[in-house]
Amino acid sequence: MQRWPYLLISSLFLSGCISQSPIYPPLPKLDPAPAPAVAKPATKKVKHAAVPKPPKKVHELKEVQDQNFDPDYMYPTTPAKKRTPPKVDTPAKNTPAAATTTMGRDECIAMLGQAKFDKYTQMLGSESAAIKRCVMMQSMK
Repeated sequence: MQRWPYLLISSLFLSGCISQSPIYPPLPKLDPAPAPAVAKPATKKVKHAAVPKPPKKVHELKEVQDQNFDPDYMYPTTPAKKRTPPKVDTPAKNTPAAATTTMGRDECIAMLGQAKFDKYTQMLGSESAAIKRCVMMQSMK
């Protein structure tokens, strides 16, 4: 009884080694034909730009005078004028812009609200930076 499985397996193994007819018929052998001649692409005629017409008037060239070089003219020794810095207009002390630079924490909170003031304080890193932001926003209005 114990021999039947071994016999069955060995018979299946040996049946796979026997040559069988192929599933697909063999391909016919083709004679090597000469490669077809490659046709040259037709050359297109390239249109060249039109040649410009000759000028109507004939210009005469002038003689160059290279003897008239003067270093004093080319490199003058006169000192250049001193530039004065432009005057910066300082705002008067009574202007509204100067008054808003002294904005306090309470005024900024009244203008923005506590939540936005805390947000700007956290985002900018200090209360003084948040107050500067308030001053900037007020000057833009």
